[in-house]
Amino acid sequence: MFLKEVGKDKGLIKLFLEFPVALYATDANWIRPLNNDIEAIFDPKKNGHFANGEAIRWVLLNESDEVIGRVAAFYMQSSQKKDEMPVGGMGFFECIEDFDAATYLFNACKEWLSVRGLEAMDGPINFGERDSFWGLMVKGWEFEPTYKMPWTKPYYISFFEDYGFKDYFQQYVYVSSIRGANVTQAIEEKAERIFQNPAYQFRHIEKSNLAKYAEDFKLIFNAAWAKFPGVKAMSSEQAQKLVKQMKPIIDEQLLWFAYSEQGDPVAFFIVIPDLNQIVKHLNGKLNTWGMIKFLLLKWRGALTRTCGVIFGVVPEHQGKGVESAIALRFRTAARENPFYPYTTMDMNWVGDFNPKMMRFVSQLGATNDKTYITYRYIFNPNTPFSRCPKVG
Repeated sequence: MFLKEVGKDKGLIKLFLEFPVALYATDANWIRPLNNDIEAIFDPKKNGHFANGEAIRWVLLNESDEVIGRVAAFYMQSSQKKDEMPVGGMGFFECIEDFDAATYLFNACKEWLSVRGLEAMDGPINFGERDSFWGLMVKGWEFEPTYKMPWTKPYYISFFEDYGFKDYFQQYVYVSSIRGANVTQAIEEKAERIFQNPAYQFRHIEKSNLAKYAEDFKLIFNAAWAKFPGVKAMSSEQAQKLVKQMKPIIDEQLLWFAYSEQGDPVAFFIVIPDLNQIVKHLNGKLNTWGMIKFLLLKWRGALTRTCGVIFGVVPEHQGKGVESAIALRFRTAARENPFYPYTTMDMNWVGDFNPKMMRFVSQLGATNDKTYITYRYIFNPNTPFSRCPKVG
């Protein structure tokens, strides 16, 4: 076995992208990610994390020059706090069912990160935000993955754990019906009280005013999420860029904001159509023909699932029922519109370090259909391991 660094070699990039196609050929529910989505992660012009970090990726070949695995390693200096162990990342791991091959890939990541001063690695994760390509799938193979969520082989679990990776945290995908979810009476009552309270207003976004909603998103995000492990505060520039990227897939009736009586943004619930219902027909390519196909399938009503991307309430308005109201507002819109096209929602990213959120989404009538693990491997075996601390 031997490694080849992918770099900018077009032939090796193609091998890196296409190796999973053969690996998952018999997995009926696997959906090939878009090549553009993966390549953007390894493009310094498109991924701002290169400004304070570095990434490398390899393909693993056998003696017959056949690809038998792939992996990437990376780190972001800005994500490290002075009092924390410096932790890098590894991801985009794919491998045939051969523990020796998996070990070869893990060792390559460990050695590359060690030379750069890192003392541990989390994986499989993304060289970017947690909402994409993050975690090892350990439950849910009977369902299709939602857009940019991982799909991995069951035998990968033993590869990671036998090598020495430990469960750092788990993240869950909760699924519910939009119209007929079995929401608890307490949640319904809380939401109704807030809907009747003139101190709060609820509005779905308008594409004609995205700059305003981007700024409102930033304010709520920084107040509600920047306290979580591994989550940094967002700048106005980052918020505007994020909304600009999302614009082509935004459905106004899915993204809701709550405002106080004074007009201050206090909560959001960001939901998007599950693009994997179309991506699965594109074979990884969003070229001209792929775009035509995408628009045609969208026009024909292929999008019936949604993804809850992120939900947040500023601390001073938490516990008052705003959570219930913002979570149910777009469901109320669905009941009011007989032509509403969406039937189900996947709430994509609920960490086990946030028991309050786990309890809340369960009260919304959602079930935990998919589970992913983010593992951590500490290079020094004498260093004690601790799971991600709980919040709230």
